[in-house]
Amino acid sequence: MPERFFLYDETESTKTRYISFMGEHQRFDLALIQTDRYFGKRLVLDIQGSRFAIIGQDDLEESGYLEHAFNLTEEEAAELRDFLCEVI
Repeated sequence: MPERFFLYDETESTKTRYISFMGEHQRFDLALIQTDRYFGKRLVLDIQGSRFAIIGQDDLEESGYLEHAFNLTEEEAAELRDFLCEVI
């Protein structure tokens, strides 16, 4: 078996917030992971939808970002964006 070439292999303590809320169009079950990586952005995991994205304030302002990352309609993304603007 060939030797693996690691780009990095590090362990880090993180802070994770699990939250579930019901919007007008969809239920959201999320894990928000705060880490020292990714320049202050958060890992946002959609547990039910099996999708994730690295999100910061600039990403929330980018048109179509949440729709694409989480496969949401404009209305569903607006609900998620409103919530994430409060916590990111």
